Amino acid sequence: MSKKDIERNKNEDEMKLLLSRRQHRLDKIHLGGGEAKIAKLHKKGKMTARERVDYLVDEGSAFLEVGAFAGYEMYKEYGGCPGAGVLVGIGYVSGRQCMIIANDATVKAGAWFPITGKKNLRAQEIAMENRLPIIYLVDSAGVFLPMQDEIFPDKEHFGRIFRNNAKISSMGIPQISAIMGSCVAGGAYLPIMSDEALIVEGTGSIFLAGPYLVKAAIGEEVDKETLGGASTHCEISGVTDYKCPDDPSCLDTIKDLVKQMGHFPKTGFDRIESAPPLGEPDDLLRTFPENRTTPYATKELLHHLVDEGKLTYYKDDYGKTIICAYARIDGWSVGIVANNREIVRSANGETQFGGVIYSDSADKAARFIMNCNQKKIPLVFLHDVSGFMVGSRSEHGGIIKDGAKMVNAVSNSTVPKFSIVMGNSYGAGNYAMCGKAYDPRLIVAWPTAKIAVMGGAQAAKTLLQIQVASRKAKGEKVSATEEKELLEKIQNRYDEQTTPYYAASRLWVDAIIDPRETRTWISEGIKAADMAPIEQFNPGVIQT
Repeated sequence: MSKKDIERNKNEDEMKLLLSRRQHRLDKIHLGGGEAKIAKLHKKGKMTARERVDYLVDEGSAFLEVGAFAGYEMYKEYGGCPGAGVLVGIGYVSGRQCMIIANDATVKAGAWFPITGKKNLRAQEIAMENRLPIIYLVDSAGVFLPMQDEIFPDKEHFGRIFRNNAKISSMGIPQISAIMGSCVAGGAYLPIMSDEALIVEGTGSIFLAGPYLVKAAIGEEVDKETLGGASTHCEISGVTDYKCPDDPSCLDTIKDLVKQMGHFPKTGFDRIESAPPLGEPDDLLRTFPENRTTPYATKELLHHLVDEGKLTYYKDDYGKTIICAYARIDGWSVGIVANNREIVRSANGETQFGGVIYSDSADKAARFIMNCNQKKIPLVFLHDVSGFMVGSRSEHGGIIKDGAKMVNAVSNSTVPKFSIVMGNSYGAGNYAMCGKAYDPRLIVAWPTAKIAVMGGAQAAKTLLQIQVASRKAKGEKVSATEEKELLEKIQNRYDEQTTPYYAASRLWVDAIIDPRETRTWISEGIKAADMAPIEQFNPGVIQT
């Protein structure tokens, strides 16, 4: 076995170990509030959120779960909030892509934590950008009261969801809500601001104030069913449109409703018959190095990602630390912008470090992004970037100006953008490569991803210098041992904050995926994007 084969096997083993850890964590998250809570739900004749979604979506179809790790290792003082207490994803219902949002009643009775609100808003954002019908499966006790000040009043808080309900309706995007459990207080507006609302007999209830609050407020004694059950709202108030005897019949009715919907005209992104990439699926795992400081052949990795391994490289011999190429993924025409992790030489013989954006690379990428907008070609950004090149030579050469060109092009790009964080995504490199702040339609991470303002080692040394200088300025002595301990403490904290799980828990990325699922996420994302019109590209002011 050659040295290269040994390295490739090591890469594969490390990636599969990371994927195993990811799956172990997902399995735990999928249990929501735990097996006891699930059993309690079943005893009431209710399905869990995951069982409802599994029943609703077409068998064997793709389902892109968004935000599975949202809330991961957060809110420990309250016992945690697995999956943010809500299941979200793009799935096929009656052959049509829909955004599905299902409260998980096993997690604090489906109560809304701050991250729950953020996850719901992200789901609505995706639906609005791609004109996807939304299906809400409601089963929630409302706002998590101990944290009401962090979820209730602000612009990106709970109330924004109902504002979005109204905006989505005005855009002509269908919204269907099923009240399959509790739906109380302000949360009651969500299903009723939808186009149609279903309610399950015996388990579904909806009211602005429950029996206890009604008694406290006006002294009236009334039971839950009389106040806001299925019969009340389907026969007396007219608040809901369909009364269903149980969860399966409710979900079957939703399938029938979706089946009758009309369709939006397609934007017309080019697609031909799909072809597999070069090699085997596991070749993608073997190509990406387990040692993150090791340069690697990024073009080889691309061959295992795009149809037939075929790429048409743009300005191949110029700006070599960024690869720009036209290709196809699952038949869709795409423009790829990828950080090249090989050490290369520029035309003047200068050695350029892989993963760093130089002036010529930024200029090239900006021009390529503009070309893709001109030709209505979706963009795919593959991150493994340390940032922009620093130092006097780069500053004198105008790196800030050239970096600004690229950021400008990304900001004003109107074609759908998809970001895959494979490795590092540091500093302004994250911005230039279409990080979350730049509105990618979907942004996902491999288990090898790291997102931060800079690498852990560099950040720790910088922070150490600041802290040591501050103590010395106060006349305090710092021994070599203290410096070492301080450095380790800083780096450990920083390294924890750069993991893909830290990013995914806060929804900086939509999902942590198996690299072999990358093609599916891009393909399904473009299919969704093909349902929404794109604006004329206007690059704004780009200095030359």
